[in-house]
Amino acid sequence: MSVRSKVNVVTLGCPKNIVDSEFLLGQLNHSDVQIVKHADEADTIVINTCGFIQDAKQESINAILEAVDRKNRGKINKIIVMGCLSERFKNELAAEIPEVDSFFGTNKLPDVLNTLGADYKTNLLGERLLTTPPHYAYLKISEGCDNPCSFCAIPLMRGKHRSRPMEELVHETQLLAEKGVKELIVIAQDTTYYGLDLYNKRQLSELLGELNGIDGIEWIRLMYAYPAKFPLDVIDAFQKYGKLCRYIDIPIQHSSDDILKSMRRGIGRKATRELLLKLKNEIPGLALRTTLIAGYPGETESDFREMCDFVEEIEFHRLGVFLYSQEEGTAGFDLGDPIPAEIKQGRQAAIMEIQKDISEKRNESLIGKKLKILIDGREKEYFTGRTEWDAPEIDQEVLVHSNRLLNPGTFHFVTVTDATEYDLIAAV
Repeated sequence: MSVRSKVNVVTLGCPKNIVDSEFLLGQLNHSDVQIVKHADEADTIVINTCGFIQDAKQESINAILEAVDRKNRGKINKIIVMGCLSERFKNELAAEIPEVDSFFGTNKLPDVLNTLGADYKTNLLGERLLTTPPHYAYLKISEGCDNPCSFCAIPLMRGKHRSRPMEELVHETQLLAEKGVKELIVIAQDTTYYGLDLYNKRQLSELLGELNGIDGIEWIRLMYAYPAKFPLDVIDAFQKYGKLCRYIDIPIQHSSDDILKSMRRGIGRKATRELLLKLKNEIPGLALRTTLIAGYPGETESDFREMCDFVEEIEFHRLGVFLYSQEEGTAGFDLGDPIPAEIKQGRQAAIMEIQKDISEKRNESLIGKKLKILIDGREKEYFTGRTEWDAPEIDQEVLVHSNRLLNPGTFHFVTVTDATEYDLIAAV
């Protein structure tokens, strides 16, 4: 009698990778393979890698080497590497780490399954085994990206933009709702491009309307909205559909015209500012989240000062700053990486200091206010939750005092009693 293989899946990188791993696990769950949560229980390890920037690549390589060490000590039999890093550097990785049994790039789910001794089942379309807490899930509405950003390697790893059919996304969301998902987080490399390739027009607004009508889903959160050619009918969607969180993640990356032009972002400072102010003015209570890049090649002190001034003017609710990472194969690679690491880090810290003051001021203004939150879990004496203005993992939390049990996945109204720069304290 054959022994069932025990597979542990390690997921690194962004929520798009999380979804890919969940589809893999969903297929394995219906096969003659046993899924285990910990590497110590496994005889096979699958590593879904990230290859976005240098730090992420190093994390993926470290995970592979850790698995190799396990294999060399006889703890596991097989290592399979998949995902973005493998797509980008398959030949180099195979030459440098021959202990890995198989390398697969992105969008190779049937091949990965076959290597694991499982068949790809088309009847499981939309079926996923969630690795997030059961009350929220990511919905990846498309794959790849057509934007030509000079710093970004995503098109090299994920290919051209490919929207998923709307009916497929609705079906998947219905399955998620049946599993108890309350919060749906809409993601893609570029969510605002959705539908252009399939329907000859951007149809994000229509998709949000379809998702809004699905019973069981209570919050819908929009991430990764590209600012250039932003479809303005999305503003109407926020006004029509009550389940949409008043939250948009819209990565602007910079605000200097010279840098934005070199980045090939397709939008300048003036148009970016007009769009952000329009969103804030026409969607009451909207929280804007963005990401910026510090230390892009050619970024002068004047360019950096412009970015600081822009952050102070717009007053983003949530903000993150990446250090520029020179990536092989991108249009910006030949620009080199001339800005020293310590200057990049200083600029990153300066932007985050500005953001800390903005966040602290906004949080203090909420003391005494009543807010609706979704409970995520418990940490020591506090229950942890989030407002509609906060995405899981990356944004701030509400720390709640309560004498009664607050179960994860339930909504509650709380009164804010205190605030820090990046968290709220509240009581039921």
